[in-house]
Amino acid sequence: MPHHVLVDAAAKSLGVHPGDCRIAPRVTPETANAPTQRGLSEEEARRRLAERGKPAKPASSRSYRSIIRGNLFTLPNSILMVLGAVTIALGELADALFLGVVVANVVIGSFQEIRAKKALEKLSALVKPVARVIRDGAMREVDVNEVVPGDLVRVEPGDQIVADGQVETSESLRIDESILTGESNAVVKASADDVLSGSFVVEGTGSYVVTAVGAESYSEKLVGEARKFRHPASPLQRGVNRLIVTLVTLGIPLVLALTLTLILRDTPFNEALPTVVAAAVNMVPEGLILLTSVVYVTGALRLSARGILTQQLNAVESLASAEVVCTDKTGTLTESSLRVVSVVPADGVDESDVAEQIGRYAASSDVRNGTIEALAGAYPAPVEQGLASVPFSSRWKWSALRLEDATYLLGAPELFPLDDLEEIATREAEGGRRVVAFARSDASLDGLDPLTGPPDDTSLLALVTLSEELRPNIRETVGYFADEDVELKVLSGDNPVTVGAIAADIGIPSAGAPIDGRMLPEGDGDLRRLLQTASVVGRISPEGKKRVVEALRDDDRYVAMLGDGVNDVPALKASRIAIAQGSGAQMTRTVSDLVLVNGDFGSVPRAVGEGRQILRNMQRVSKLFTMKCLFGALMILGLGLAPIEYPFLPRHLSLASFFTIGVPTFVLALTRSEGPWRLTNYVREVFNFSARAAVGVAAGVAAGYVVGLQVEELDLDSARTVSVSIFVVTSLYVVFALEATSSPRARWVGGMCAGLVALYAVSLAIPITRRVFELVIPQGIVLGMIALGVGVALVVLTILRVRPRFEQPPRGLRERSGSDT
Repeated sequence: MPHHVLVDAAAKSLGVHPGDCRIAPRVTPETANAPTQRGLSEEEARRRLAERGKPAKPASSRSYRSIIRGNLFTLPNSILMVLGAVTIALGELADALFLGVVVANVVIGSFQEIRAKKALEKLSALVKPVARVIRDGAMREVDVNEVVPGDLVRVEPGDQIVADGQVETSESLRIDESILTGESNAVVKASADDVLSGSFVVEGTGSYVVTAVGAESYSEKLVGEARKFRHPASPLQRGVNRLIVTLVTLGIPLVLALTLTLILRDTPFNEALPTVVAAAVNMVPEGLILLTSVVYVTGALRLSARGILTQQLNAVESLASAEVVCTDKTGTLTESSLRVVSVVPADGVDESDVAEQIGRYAASSDVRNGTIEALAGAYPAPVEQGLASVPFSSRWKWSALRLEDATYLLGAPELFPLDDLEEIATREAEGGRRVVAFARSDASLDGLDPLTGPPDDTSLLALVTLSEELRPNIRETVGYFADEDVELKVLSGDNPVTVGAIAADIGIPSAGAPIDGRMLPEGDGDLRRLLQTASVVGRISPEGKKRVVEALRDDDRYVAMLGDGVNDVPALKASRIAIAQGSGAQMTRTVSDLVLVNGDFGSVPRAVGEGRQILRNMQRVSKLFTMKCLFGALMILGLGLAPIEYPFLPRHLSLASFFTIGVPTFVLALTRSEGPWRLTNYVREVFNFSARAAVGVAAGVAAGYVVGLQVEELDLDSARTVSVSIFVVTSLYVVFALEATSSPRARWVGGMCAGLVALYAVSLAIPITRRVFELVIPQGIVLGMIALGVGVALVVLTILRVRPRFEQPPRGLRERSGSDT
């Protein structure tokens, strides 16, 4: 084995055997000349790829068959299909028109999901993983499907292991295999150790020789079934599912009671069946599941147009519930790119000599990051062969590179003796700039434990000050969250003073001073109390970020975490909703629910607004579906069990539901909304409104129908015309009462309802419509009975407080209502 072995103390701190953690020589274009490090030739790679054949394209999302099956076999659809089959078998085709709802459910829901699938797959292609392979001694990026056995693959922190392999070189290489093995601790990998596809590099660098790809790899064999579409239910989805089950459970005994009543009356079968079907159809919330799916995929499509990839459709809704958003500084609040502002040499060090040495270090470092790129751009130099290195880690906060004549180090200033430069470091940090120390040592790095700090003989050469530009729209984004009562917590590995200065500059409020992440309280309770006031934590480790997120979550806060580096992954996993930068590490993107493909933090408020619109709209349309079902229950109890003809045929309810439920709910579910959005006691709140509305509508229908049929002795078709008309008019009044939350909204919702009433009247004027639906043109006493029923319904609805109530939306929503569109 190579001789670079960490000391026992470092190995113990990692929880591994001392011999498993090593600093090994790097792979560079120069060292790749060795036969084992040149990789395959391009010709040999092409030959092996041709022999393997074109690999099967992995399913990146739900299959077309799964989409159609999922939209077809829902509980409401299944009930309707059974009722429809029985009705058609008896030759009553007109009474089976409600099957059109099933067709609409399947066609519209599938179309929207397929449309979203295609849009999201195009977007996800922009952030798909790639592999860096060494072929003919040169490193190049290839698609993961082009990797073949024998390829030499180079990896850095955040990279995904794209194929099974054996480690060739390791520089403190640590792999997260939790996605495969469930083991939460990263595993140190040394030369000749195996690595598994699907795992991720969390620290260090290295290379491995591919031994198995595609179907032969460990991850494909292990998680083939797990790759199938999964869609864990969100709070809203669980609420909708409970609501549907409750309504169906309520309807079953009522329909059975109605059936028994009809049997005891010796009602002819050809009359009893339409009555039972009509009652059952009215108890089924047939479009509620469809609408839930449609609003999710529509929200995902809207966000995809803004560069946000939704990896779980219900993530948009979950983001709306966020009370705290934790975020890194670099790449989120500030631009990812850096520029060198100044280099201040230590006492007795020549400035031109420092510039030359910085250039040597930056040009020869094989692990590139923003700081290295900024130094290399400011001080260009030829590439030299590195003998050994210590990769940067947020745990030890420094890195080193051994060249032929010296070892250069770069790291946090507090790790080095600053002497007369300490005042400069403090001043620049307080101004919001990043300060790093550049130093030199004669140490070989062999057997060095990075956790114990830089070598003892290290001498400071200079302080380097770098500047991060604020993102153009960051102040507006921070202001949005403040208006929406969403807290922002900045968790950064930079100096707390620097992070605090930037946070204050962009308007993030904090009742406490910036916290040093190395000084976090050990007790969870103490940490929760500290986070109630503090908004900025600097010099924080990945484990520290995770602790902060868990503390906020355990304090019953709905926490979103936004990150881009592998050091953010533990916190992302601990959060309720994980958001990744599109330019971030592969591992970060993989574990996240949302990916900002364009890297714009300013697009997050749009996602929050979209999610809140989903919650508001679904709460309201759920009330309309539930009102219809409870109305059906009241009809069974009040008229279905009485010795009187049932006021509806199935065809009547198909017609009425089109005007009162079908059109309004789709329009309202997909348009901008106002008012409260939080999910609190969802089922109870829905039933509270819907029960009152159903009582009012049922009272009106019963009054008009019974008086018309029993007192005025109308024929059955005329009496049922009265029932259908009252149901349409009063149900649309309920829509207006529910949705008229402001004067502008009252105008357009009122116009929509009036237009639907007019369209219903037009349908009655068409002879073929009247003949198919067995209705009449309302005139004379029929109009009088309709007016009576509508009047009774309005009085009861007013008494039960079902009337328009203009709400005042939160200040942030009034100012930014466009964010919900």
